[in-house]
Amino acid sequence: MTQASGEPNRQLGVICAIAVLFIWSGFIVFSRAGVTTSLTAADMTGLRFLVAGCITLPFAFRWWLRQLPLKAVVTMSLCGPGILYSMLMYRGLSESSAAYAGVFANGALPVFTALLVALASGSLPGRSQVVGISVIVAGALLLGSAGFAAGGKNVAVGIGLFLGASAVLSIYIFGVRHWQVTPRQALALVNVPNALVFVPVWFLFLPSGLAEASWSTVLFQAAFQGLGPGFVAVILFALAATHLGPTPTAGFSAAVPASAALLAIPVLREVPSLQEWLGIGVVTIGLSLLVFRRT
Repeated sequence: MTQASGEPNRQLGVICAIAVLFIWSGFIVFSRAGVTTSLTAADMTGLRFLVAGCITLPFAFRWWLRQLPLKAVVTMSLCGPGILYSMLMYRGLSESSAAYAGVFANGALPVFTALLVALASGSLPGRSQVVGISVIVAGALLLGSAGFAAGGKNVAVGIGLFLGASAVLSIYIFGVRHWQVTPRQALALVNVPNALVFVPVWFLFLPSGLAEASWSTVLFQAAFQGLGPGFVAVILFALAATHLGPTPTAGFSAAVPASAALLAIPVLREVPSLQEWLGIGVVTIGLSLLVFRRT
């Protein structure tokens, strides 16, 4: 959880990013399964930070990044994988399918991150980055276009929520590298403030479907959401952003439509069409261009 030296370790960054990819794929598929029960988006968020907050809280004082400016603390807490991101994702998944989440929340993430890096640095992305991002976006759209044709009145709402989640998380990815936030510090910055703020509000004021859900569903979602995306993924994400940089780290997220589509076959019984498999291949090519070629 700490760096041995100040030099980036590209191999470690790639390993961490791949691990995040699998956790993120499970997050999309299992969250979609959760919000199709009686559990609400607020329930899923509350369960996530109840577990992740309890695990992190005993270490928060030691891990907290005291030299970080207040605006940076607020930015990282608000734009990390916390309340705002979680509610946008869970609400979006209650409106549209997991395929839309993979395409728009994750496929758009490297685009938002590259734009943010370009604005902050005043320099345009390199040619290979532009090509890689373009191919990723094209493949992601191809992957989801079969679902787009089916339409539905809630699809536009879901797409907007997923794009909002993607834009929010891109700020966090940039901030991890910009402020040199370590994995331990990321856990404290994301889990503790969000847990302290959201869990009491959820328990006292927000509508809940916990009473109608089975105990097996509640326990599974609490364990997976809190330990997976809420704890382990935060550590791995910070390591990937530190060692790879913001845009390549975000680029790995564009492979989530492919891995989520594969996971959805046994879990949600959704089998991709030929066009969707073609999109998976295009996304993989774009990801390789973005991550493994120098800009």
